Amino acid sequence: MTSEQRVVVIGGGLAGLRLAARLGPSAAVTVLGEESRAPYNRVLLAEVLAGRYTPDVAALPAPGPVLRRGVRAVRIDRAARRVRCDDGTAPEYDVLVLATGSNPLLPPLRGLFPPGGGELPDGVHAFRTMDDCLALDAAVRPGVRAVVIGGGLLGVSAARALAARGAQVVVAQQAERLMERQLDADASALLREHLVGLGVEIHTACRVRGLATTPAEPPRGDVSAPGTQTTGTPPGPGRRVVGVELADGYRLAADLVVLACGVRPRTGLARAAGLEVREGVVVDDRLRTSDPAVHAIGDCAEHAGRLYGLAGPALEQADALAATLSGSPADYTGTRALTRLTLGGADRPLDLAAFGDPTPLPGDDVVRLADSTRRTYRKVVLRGDRLVGGVLLGELSTVGALARTWAADESLDAPHDTFHLLTDDGGH
Repeated sequence: MTSEQRVVVIGGGLAGLRLAARLGPSAAVTVLGEESRAPYNRVLLAEVLAGRYTPDVAALPAPGPVLRRGVRAVRIDRAARRVRCDDGTAPEYDVLVLATGSNPLLPPLRGLFPPGGGELPDGVHAFRTMDDCLALDAAVRPGVRAVVIGGGLLGVSAARALAARGAQVVVAQQAERLMERQLDADASALLREHLVGLGVEIHTACRVRGLATTPAEPPRGDVSAPGTQTTGTPPGPGRRVVGVELADGYRLAADLVVLACGVRPRTGLARAAGLEVREGVVVDDRLRTSDPAVHAIGDCAEHAGRLYGLAGPALEQADALAATLSGSPADYTGTRALTRLTLGGADRPLDLAAFGDPTPLPGDDVVRLADSTRRTYRKVVLRGDRLVGGVLLGELSTVGALARTWAADESLDAPHDTFHLLTDDGGH
């Protein structure tokens, strides 16, 4: 990339700002950020909701003038190489980067929206943005009844944060166990036990059918002096959630409902522009879309048939693309992503890490170390002489060594190397 090339990045989150920072101040970069607030790290939202951090702690480094806040891209004009924005501007680009992220997945629940569409009921919240986090922060109080729909990484994080604020929390998870994508059955059982110890009620293998809400009140006419006309019809109070209905007919009382059912890549701009889109925006090893002048990184990008939805891969993609645009082409061949989570508790906090596939195939070797007294669990799966997955709860001293071995796809001398990596000595 020469300094004369104009790079426009759609998306002012972690991936887009990382790319701008890597390209440096001499590059002609413009970042279009839809949110009006200062950029922040979404990974820390649960800590903000739990009251452990203030919102400013989650702030990303100031990006300077490259970021235009509160500007939404509405159309990509590939022929003119312009991005049409909602404020009437249309910045030109030589290179366009889509870092549009993802939206929370709203499940098809009865009562979620009124007939014909409209707003979510009062008390129902997604948990994806800082605005979502602050809205929940304002609504939660000791004793409030909160139902979290979804028991994946996001749902577990939200449940723990709400419990830390004194809410009566219930998790409704459709799968048979918590965090089923990252954890095996034993680790998930330990996680469940930990959350129950924090006061969280958990329902697994249950399907949510709908929401129970109060009806919206009809609009109220203005009260005017006798003989005068009314001047408007202010709306009455809207619908408010009062419960969550399960498919078996059981109803959970709720003052708050958190939708933590996953995310969906934001691909509308790319699709409307005629770019190849499957689940996400399809990119090659140079992170190019079907239009070589347009790239995609982060949650919206689908590489080799895979969507990540995690911060680590988004940062790696930004770094790889920055190298390519700076004249040092770097192929992106995928990320071996490590999931880490810290679950608080006054007496017994729990740290968790998971990588790869912790579910063995026939012929795989499994090494497991469990200590019920210390409440620790460590497990790795080996396929031949390769480490293919693992889970650690309560004791993460060896996670660095394990993650490096897995990421490098190194050959192991099993079982000696494996036991070494699972013990405390393996972390040094």
